[in-house]
Amino acid sequence: MRPMSDLIVSSYNIHKAVGTDMRRDPARTVQVIREIGADIVALQEVDRRFGDRRGVLDPDMLRHDTGLVPVALTDRLGARAHGWHGNLLLLRGAEVEEARAVTLPGLEPRGAIIADIRINDQPLRVIAAHLGLLHQSRLLQARFLSKAIEEGDGRPTLVMGDFNEWRLGAGCSLMPLRRELRAVKRSAQTIASFPAQMPVLPLDRIIGCRRAEIGDLRAHDSILARKASDHLPIRAALNLPRAQSAVM
Repeated sequence: MRPMSDLIVSSYNIHKAVGTDMRRDPARTVQVIREIGADIVALQEVDRRFGDRRGVLDPDMLRHDTGLVPVALTDRLGARAHGWHGNLLLLRGAEVEEARAVTLPGLEPRGAIIADIRINDQPLRVIAAHLGLLHQSRLLQARFLSKAIEEGDGRPTLVMGDFNEWRLGAGCSLMPLRRELRAVKRSAQTIASFPAQMPVLPLDRIIGCRRAEIGDLRAHDSILARKASDHLPIRAALNLPRAQSAVM
């Protein structure tokens, strides 16, 4: 089975477009997304958490400057929201077969987007999530995501988001995902992404499961990225099987 590896994927907690200088600057956020140059982007904190929960980005600017298109969701927490519990999935040149918003278990209100897509004629399931601050909630949410990985038609699966987890050993709340990682040797890599100005914690993750292999994982560390949010974006190369072998 020969892989293809011309896709770039990214996860970015934009902190509601409020930068480390405490200024809300959505145009700056869009420019960082443009710098990354990814084909699939999972964003977190794209909506305000209270009030009308309006989105903080300009979708038209986003499309024009980056070529990325938001995945449309029928479930939103407000008419002016962009995503679901602050999650938004952006795609370039992909067909969305099905996309659904799910509520994650736990004490805090958290959610995820599960999208079955075709990109470069390759089937792929993308799960974009923002996990909770509490360890027990993250453990429940990791179990939920593990089940979502197991469901479906067996297509390659990619999981991305701000997982709020820095531990790597036995105390890591993401342990329920380990079974899904065994088949992909390099998918368990981590990279420090928080805080943006001096990253030491690997809160943001890109995980490849079911023949979606992750390589060249790194933080997108630019002058603009260090100012635009309290998280650095992370990006990786995605290796998928050829179309004739992608679904079994």
